[in-house]
Amino acid sequence: MRVLVTGTAGFIGNFVALRLLARGDEVFGIDNLNDYYDVRLKEARLARLDSKGYTHSRASLEDRPAMEEVFSRFKPQRVIHLAAQAGVRYSITNPYAYVESNVSGFLNVLEGCRHHGVQHLVYASTSSVYGANTQMPFSVHDNVDHPVSFYAATKKANELMAHTYSHLYAMPVTGLRFFTVYGPWGRPDMALFKFTRNILAGDPIEVFNYGKCQRDFTYVDDIVEGVIRVLDRVATPNEQWDGDAPDPGTSKAPYRLYNIGNNQPVELGYFIEVLEKCLGRKAIKNLLPLQPGDVPVTYADVDDLTRDTGFKPATRIDDGIQRFVDWYRQFYRV
Repeated sequence: MRVLVTGTAGFIGNFVALRLLARGDEVFGIDNLNDYYDVRLKEARLARLDSKGYTHSRASLEDRPAMEEVFSRFKPQRVIHLAAQAGVRYSITNPYAYVESNVSGFLNVLEGCRHHGVQHLVYASTSSVYGANTQMPFSVHDNVDHPVSFYAATKKANELMAHTYSHLYAMPVTGLRFFTVYGPWGRPDMALFKFTRNILAGDPIEVFNYGKCQRDFTYVDDIVEGVIRVLDRVATPNEQWDGDAPDPGTSKAPYRLYNIGNNQPVELGYFIEVLEKCLGRKAIKNLLPLQPGDVPVTYADVDDLTRDTGFKPATRIDDGIQRFVDWYRQFYRV
């Protein structure tokens, strides 16, 4: 197939593009290589896509003419939208960046899919949309109207926008709520990367909520497997959907939501213990309270994903962290 992937210089997008190329798909990638974090890491990721089946456009999602040109030129059959302005804490200090990329940019993706007859749009949402919810595990059938970060609010807006387009234009759309993705080639603003860098340098690490936060850490290969399986299963309407008791995870439109998480929360304190073991060094911990926009626990209900695709993430945290450490030492020659 011809698949348009946004965010191919990013962590997840790069792995997804590699997987598509490996199975013979033609991939067109979009990424603006912004400086939210080290551009050299993004360029190194792109270098992994040096293949005759890959074409790249350095463009921003919010650049409407550029996005229109990409869709017109490539004519994708399916789209995987992974580019976004990420980060919970950064959204507190720079909210406009999130509106430009995550809202205006997503609208350009939706319009491109609408006008060019895309067979299926798969896009990244986030576990952050569960916000103030406390019923565990988090289910796509739960109401998620109480986000606690602006980042989460923009991703919730994406889900609403996607449903509207699916309803108006019978456009198959699937949203994927990712749960704390980690692994080799990961983002420098994420805990695993920052902890590894600081521990190796002998610097303190900031441990929020005094190490008591729990996260459903999900290894990148599991995320990619879920994305590909969902891409190949075009969203269909739920014929039993009832407006008197609306199910947030489905619709009478061809619209679906899935969680992709490891279905096994890990306390941050244990996460650090595993990392210390892999590095062979102890961390200097600066224990801090829960930060604005953060939640104490994330825990994914993946029953729908498993039922519909036959896949359930299962990579052990010990194995995933060791693979990240091995990559980090090699890439940075530490």
